Amino acid sequence: MFGPLYFDVFDKHRYHLNKAAMFKGIVISQADGKSHARLRDIGDHELMEGNVCIDVAYSTLNYKDALAITGKGPVVRRFPMVPGIDLAGTVTASQHPRYQAGDNVVLNGWGIGESHWGGLSQKAVVNGDWLIPLPKTLSEYQAMAIGTAGYTAALSVMALERHGLTPSNGPVLVTGANGGVGSYAIALLAKRGYSVIASTGRPEEESFLKTLGASEIIPRQALSEPGRPLGKVRWAAAIDSVGSHTLVNACAATQPEGAVASCGLAQGMDFPATVAPFILRGISLLGINSVTQPYERRIEAWGLLENTLDNTLLDNISRTIPLEDAISHAHLLLEGNVRGRVVVDVNG
Repeated sequence: MFGPLYFDVFDKHRYHLNKAAMFKGIVISQADGKSHARLRDIGDHELMEGNVCIDVAYSTLNYKDALAITGKGPVVRRFPMVPGIDLAGTVTASQHPRYQAGDNVVLNGWGIGESHWGGLSQKAVVNGDWLIPLPKTLSEYQAMAIGTAGYTAALSVMALERHGLTPSNGPVLVTGANGGVGSYAIALLAKRGYSVIASTGRPEEESFLKTLGASEIIPRQALSEPGRPLGKVRWAAAIDSVGSHTLVNACAATQPEGAVASCGLAQGMDFPATVAPFILRGISLLGINSVTQPYERRIEAWGLLENTLDNTLLDNISRTIPLEDAISHAHLLLEGNVRGRVVVDVNG
């Protein structure tokens, strides 16, 4: 599984690739058409190729990771696979011109945890083009408390504002409000002066959502069932991480020339809509790709997060679990029993 770039990095720094050098990680394997995840010892010799070696400090547990770990979604593209679409850690060896040993780095997306071994492991070897430097005012833990969820929320806000959205246009809907993307979308929008309408299936979390900055809470059921092709205007824009009927209804109630940022599919990948909101109100549907953004866009998004979020907010949105608990928490996440962000201490 390793390649020449991997050997070059380790030979240069006089590391030895052998089965005696072991570390912990979650590995998903496949047998009889079914996938199985377990925590096990991994040898250095098993790592995939890349030009930057990293001692991972923290990773995260995202919806996509939960699908991969439980085998309930076609996320993993090759086996065996270490899940984890996020990581933060310290470079131990590098052949990439942007990084050297001792640098703290962050990685979101780029196929890690899907086609390349990811962050739910104590070591990683990756392509340096996928990395960005850890933002100066954030710790590794804080970066993972934000993770792909916060990063996706930032990309969504940036897309809406490029479209012309300002707080004076009116309120912004955030669906999946108790999830990672939803939580950060509310916090970012509120800090930037927007009035936020939060949609959630857990009304008992109303006080938490208002702490994040939501000004109004609506029940998930108001959006999750089939609705009219064109509804009463209720918001200027929306950030949707749910998909399916929820996305359709978000579009149907968006004001003329407004926009909806689509960044998830928790309810489904389908889009059972008509063209009515698009041709009668001129709204725009903005797709958010958080996997393969160019370096400059990633730096911009993390700059928005670093400069907008109150670091104390991260403690309210996130909690930490040890690596050994990631598999059980994957099931809880898919059952809707996890609030906000789950940071995984891979050395805990």
